[in-house]
Amino acid sequence: MTTATLTEPQAAEAQAARRAKQLGFAVVIVASVMDLLDSTITQTAAPAIRRSLGGSYADLEWLTAAYTLAMSATLILGSRFGDAFGRRQILLAGMASFILASVLCALSPSIEVLIAARSLQGIAAAMMLPQGFGLIREMFGDEGQQQALGVFGPIMGMAAVLGPIVGGGLVNLNIVGTGWRAIFFVNVPLGAAAVVLGLRYLPNVGASHRGARFDPLSVVLAAVAGFGLVYPLIEGRQDGWPLWSFLMLAAGGLAVAAFSFRQASRVRHGHSPLVEPSILRRRPYVAGLAVVLGFMGAMGGMMLAFNVMYQIGLGLSPLGCGVATVAVPLAAVPGSILSSILLPKIGRTTMHLGLVTMTLGLIAVDLVMRSEGGTLTPWELVAPLALTGFGMGQVFVPMFDVILAGVEPNQLGSASGLLESVQQLAMSIGIAAVGTVLFDQLGRAFGPAAFVSAADHGLLVSLGMLVAAALAVCWLPKHARAGGGH
Repeated sequence: MTTATLTEPQAAEAQAARRAKQLGFAVVIVASVMDLLDSTITQTAAPAIRRSLGGSYADLEWLTAAYTLAMSATLILGSRFGDAFGRRQILLAGMASFILASVLCALSPSIEVLIAARSLQGIAAAMMLPQGFGLIREMFGDEGQQQALGVFGPIMGMAAVLGPIVGGGLVNLNIVGTGWRAIFFVNVPLGAAAVVLGLRYLPNVGASHRGARFDPLSVVLAAVAGFGLVYPLIEGRQDGWPLWSFLMLAAGGLAVAAFSFRQASRVRHGHSPLVEPSILRRRPYVAGLAVVLGFMGAMGGMMLAFNVMYQIGLGLSPLGCGVATVAVPLAAVPGSILSSILLPKIGRTTMHLGLVTMTLGLIAVDLVMRSEGGTLTPWELVAPLALTGFGMGQVFVPMFDVILAGVEPNQLGSASGLLESVQQLAMSIGIAAVGTVLFDQLGRAFGPAAFVSAADHGLLVSLGMLVAAALAVCWLPKHARAGGGH
């Protein structure tokens, strides 16, 4: 009787602890899902937003680029905030800010206000997202986190599959007359529930680097560099490529150099840099940055090309567009499973196989589009898009672990933070580059044939990015970092 009396409370306490971990884990998942959905949903809804609020073709690009650009410029800072003030506090503050920014997006009276609100969303996402993996480690420990990440990955994959369909469905349903605004309103109940759960169930671990000094100048230089490289690509085309667009691109390049110099200077003076400059002297890691730029840039450009072609050119609804492109994320799931099996055996060759498969898929897409022209139907692209998605899945799984195998253990935090920032910046650059070619080709032409041809030319830019990424893989470490997971 005594043993039973003692073990029952212990069992109840253990069960309560497991439940607390599960609910805390759910909060981390919601934060990541909101970010992922707001990237894919907005792309799907962009043509409907433009019809409602007006604006130029460049504004279609800015609806996503403003988010990813703002996020890339502040992502490393968000990680440092988590170190200095506690990951739980910064994740919840970022999530609350994301909800408020979502409300601003939903209530935007003009395209300009919406783009500004999207930038605020990106900054809020940069505050909440970097805290997730640290919180998972704190909740589950070194052993349990691998099991947790095994659940996390498939959920993110499912969110990627459902994102375009959910976005298109919300726009089509036109809930109480909200139309496209519903894609932002949906963040309010979802985020609010997560904040309430987070206040109760996320571990309140103290800051790991309390009192750390921040460097506002580094943040400003990073933001100027990203803006200087993306803005002239999007806006310069509309103005006929004036002199300021080239000067701005040059200024963006100078800002990159100034940022690197600033990090080295802070190390020499004994201060903590935003990015550890020694990682940029490691050729395998720099090659990894080139891989991320090419791969993620190609993905961002593809999304824009298909959404414009299907919705504006071929007249599909947002939901129809989501269904028409769902073969990509669906096929990415088995591609990622195969990659997980092959990675321990063949290392970086897994990424080569994925990039080659993805390239062949896009070439097949190109051939079908050129053959069918204005008579193209979504069904004719299902097989080539599935091939593209399968290759994409093969690259996603090993990308970070192979690239990070080229840095020292003490450089991992800075190296992974920079990789995530470049990943977001690459999306903006890809959208800007593909959009420039696509809308230049479109000119004043209208009709399905014109849009299919313009999208086809834009996708050639994505193809070039994939080829560059495949070449850069040759300089990556041969095998993934031991332990996996970033």
